[in-house]
Amino acid sequence: MFITNLLLAQGDIPEGWNGPAKGSEIKNPALGNTLNGLLQEGGSAFFGTLIPNLIGICYVIGVVIFLFMLITGAIQWISSGGDKQALESARNKISNALVGIVILFAVFAIINLIETFFGINIMTLDMGALVIQ
Repeated sequence: MFITNLLLAQGDIPEGWNGPAKGSEIKNPALGNTLNGLLQEGGSAFFGTLIPNLIGICYVIGVVIFLFMLITGAIQWISSGGDKQALESARNKISNALVGIVILFAVFAIINLIETFFGINIMTLDMGALVIQ
């Protein structure tokens, strides 16, 4: 397979070759049809899909981190047993998690304002059958 792709990329196909026709496209099967099509359309279409997907994934990761920090802070608070230092550490962890989620929601609001004013759609997460808007 590698030799076939190498020959196709260089245009050096031996005479009598029964493989794909000269000049046919080489597609990466890991990217799937959607991303291969976007790569053929150009960089702007690819990045027009990549940026919203990355933003959506960052929001999901941020919320998961918030929940993890909130739960570990609560468990630390419950298990502190009256120890002032452990209680203060748990309180700081919970307050940092709350500040983080407030910042995440503020960024979400700012991005929605940018979408509204400029008429661009950067918040749509489209991964095949899963479309999150």
